[in-house]
Amino acid sequence: MCFGKCARCIGLSLAGLAVLCIVANILLYFPNGETRFASENHLSQFVWFFSGIIGGGLLMLLPAFVFIGLEEEDCCGCCGHENCGKRCAMLSSILVALIGLAGSGYCVIVAALGLVEGPLCLDSSGMWNYTFASTEGQYLVNTSTWSQCVEPKHVVEWNVSLFSILLALGGIEFILCLIQVINGLLGGTCGYCGSRRQRYDC
Repeated sequence: MCFGKCARCIGLSLAGLAVLCIVANILLYFPNGETRFASENHLSQFVWFFSGIIGGGLLMLLPAFVFIGLEEEDCCGCCGHENCGKRCAMLSSILVALIGLAGSGYCVIVAALGLVEGPLCLDSSGMWNYTFASTEGQYLVNTSTWSQCVEPKHVVEWNVSLFSILLALGGIEFILCLIQVINGLLGGTCGYCGSRRQRYDC
């Protein structure tokens, strides 16, 4: 079943991306490998939204595992045709893909907002604030201003790198889930795979 193989490839890709999102989100809590900034609540508010852990991570594992199992899925059949269960499974995968779209979309939005606002840091005046919040993201292309953040050291590079990774991973996850929506629709309605000449006529 070529639609099932496609879904399996998407599922395996999503599982790997979900793990990467979780790791990237966890790293955001430890600038330069230090734990004190998290315990003192001196991290960007968008770090606490768990976009990589929940949105791009845990919510993505459900569709990933469902898609991986679609190739062998056969439900219970219908109308006396056993293989019609595959069509049922492909159509139902669309609903699971929508969960993936929501999770990846959440990851992308929060990561983008985190990039635009910039990190919470200690500035040269000794105050903890969002130094670059008023720049509307322009600080991203003006690296000479990054030195305004005194503590945590290199926090701007840390946040920009990890939020960019989450943005990219979430975007890829969104595209893959969108592809599965199309794949599930075609597999459920067409019920035909040219490579194996399979037809599921209920």
